[in-house]
Amino acid sequence: MGAPSALPLLLLVACCGAPGGANLSQDGYWQEQDLELGTLAPLDEGISSTVWSSPDMLASQDSQPWTSDETVVAGGTVVLKCQVKDHEDSSLQWSNPAQQTLYFGEKRALRDNRIQLVRSTPHELSISISNVALADEGEYTCSIFTMPVRTAKSLVTVLGIPQKPTITGYKSSLREMETTTLNCQSSGSKPAAQLTWRMGDQELPGESTQIQEDSNGKTFTVSSSVTFQVTREDDGADIICSVNHESLKGADRSTSQRIEVLYTPTAKIRPDPPHPREGQKLLLHCEGRGNPAPQQYLWEKEGSVPPIKMTQESALIFPFLNKSDSGTYGCTATSNMGSYKAYYTLNVNGFLPGLTVRPPPPDPSPVPSSSGTYHAVIGGIVAFIVFLLLILLIFLGHYLIRHKGTYLTHEAKGSDDAPDADTAIINAEGGQSGGDDKKEYFI
Repeated sequence: MGAPSALPLLLLVACCGAPGGANLSQDGYWQEQDLELGTLAPLDEGISSTVWSSPDMLASQDSQPWTSDETVVAGGTVVLKCQVKDHEDSSLQWSNPAQQTLYFGEKRALRDNRIQLVRSTPHELSISISNVALADEGEYTCSIFTMPVRTAKSLVTVLGIPQKPTITGYKSSLREMETTTLNCQSSGSKPAAQLTWRMGDQELPGESTQIQEDSNGKTFTVSSSVTFQVTREDDGADIICSVNHESLKGADRSTSQRIEVLYTPTAKIRPDPPHPREGQKLLLHCEGRGNPAPQQYLWEKEGSVPPIKMTQESALIFPFLNKSDSGTYGCTATSNMGSYKAYYTLNVNGFLPGLTVRPPPPDPSPVPSSSGTYHAVIGGIVAFIVFLLLILLIFLGHYLIRHKGTYLTHEAKGSDDAPDADTAIINAEGGQSGGDDKKEYFI
């Protein structure tokens, strides 16, 4: 804290005279009549000796030291700084709340290794205290031994760090719609901390923080409770208790409790593939959800007795889907918390299957039969092949007709009447010069 101004006091003395019961001494300082000789009347908590009036009053203010209040977290380090403008050839001194001298100038006076000299000049004396404890809290005094001795006070406030909070009151598990109460507590804070609740990122309205002083008389224990009703959506949620305190400087100090909620199962049927066709393999998955998870699945087909399948597996398998598999199927998922039944309508007669609720509504959107389409494609291919065969037969017949016939040859008719072969050859080569040339006819 800085040195107080003496100007208002000078005006007060000038106007009204000295305070009642005070006498002016030979050295120009006012003294109380009921004080011992040489003892000066205190002005305030920052100055141990007070100047009432003097021609040198304003000049003496330069010899008044000044300091500042400090706040430190327990376990931290605080620096105490004392300054003076006119030291009047005197040294500065630091004392602790027990009025034990810590440093006189640059000389250590108290054997405490936590206390170290930071700076020592005629105009400044700064020291540091490390690993500060709650017991170090109080007023520290900076003095300068002038005539009279002048002092300044520095109030050191030590903040107690709150311990990590603890949560109590949780049972092993909760049933859906059950109401529960959790308690949170944190000790060691100074001043008293505040507690808040939240579930995940959502704030929970808890009761007001209760404060109790610890046995050391310095720190506090704070506590709070919260009451809420759980639903199935809260299964696996974290309930968080956080402590808020200035010593944490915005750091998070919290603890969490994960809760488990038991609830009845739910189920839905999912086909794989989503749009099955006749002749395909189909799997109907019964997807159950609950806590605990369903342990048993019962498959039924409406109008079919007994049930199709009871198993711990959730899938119903159709290796080769056909029209006789059409119908409404039900899957009952069961746990020790209860059971739930889901329905699914399968229509292999060209209708898209879909999820339904009981009773299942009719599906008004038929699609072309996959088997009819398949037969039409096969018929078209066969017709095309027959057409190609007919064209091939026509071309083959035409070719054979063009290359098949009877040949009639009229050669040297005179050779027929020849008595021997030589004569026939002679007649054929030139003996019938007047005869017709050889002709060939194609019939």
